[in-house]
Amino acid sequence: MKILTAIAEAHTEPREKRRVVVPTMGALHRAHGELIRVAREHASRGGEVVVSVFVNPLQFEPGSDYERYPRPERADEDFCRSAGVDLLFRPSVAEMYADDRSVFVNEFSLSKILEGESRPGHFRGVCTVVAKLFNVLAPDVAVFGEKDFQQLVIIRRMVRDLNFKIDIIGVPTVREEDGLAYSSRNQYLNLEERKQAAVLHKALQTAANARRKSADDIIALARNVINEAPLARIDYVELVDAETLRPVQIAGSNSVLVLAVFFGKTRLIDNIRLA
Repeated sequence: MKILTAIAEAHTEPREKRRVVVPTMGALHRAHGELIRVAREHASRGGEVVVSVFVNPLQFEPGSDYERYPRPERADEDFCRSAGVDLLFRPSVAEMYADDRSVFVNEFSLSKILEGESRPGHFRGVCTVVAKLFNVLAPDVAVFGEKDFQQLVIIRRMVRDLNFKIDIIGVPTVREEDGLAYSSRNQYLNLEERKQAAVLHKALQTAANARRKSADDIIALARNVINEAPLARIDYVELVDAETLRPVQIAGSNSVLVLAVFFGKTRLIDNIRLA
């Protein structure tokens, strides 16, 4: 596995094979392993899998966990090597962003709601860094997890609107034994918070399996289940269209139940597509 830390190195890296990129912020875990596995499938025989590890300051709002976000460089390096990654791109903040930077990539529709409303500026940071990674690494395919569903939808919109010649692959959410979606932020939870956080998947499944089809009923059912956990503090629970992210009134095959919930200071997101 080759490790690159400079954009100039990435630009001069031979580019003769089909390339599949997995953008990450590091602190790699089992769900990242699944993204890498899917990337390998799409790289096909003779192709290469590239993982980027970059904790992007632009997508952290003021007062968030940017400074304490886990950065286990050696462990991530070993993880990628064991997973069969061909190239690890691990730039510094100074390498990615000039001090006098003045150009950003912004999406003005899908990013105003849900996560965008709760985390102003977050998706400007996401779109900017992903666009830069696409320009630097020049992939044929990029792989993202469906746990960050709104992010996936926005990146697909960016790729469409800016005419990136890149296929975007979404990978189903990978979960721990009790159903909690894998996330690097799960390690922030104390023992009791971690135990109660399993209620999120329970709420999604309960709502998705209910015979009630109105959005109000589905949302209320999910909220009631979440509220069974004393430490849970709901940010939002919404039923939305899978492409536009706009609220829907009746559940359908293209609707997704999305939620964000705090346990202590840790904010977790999850979602489920309704049949």
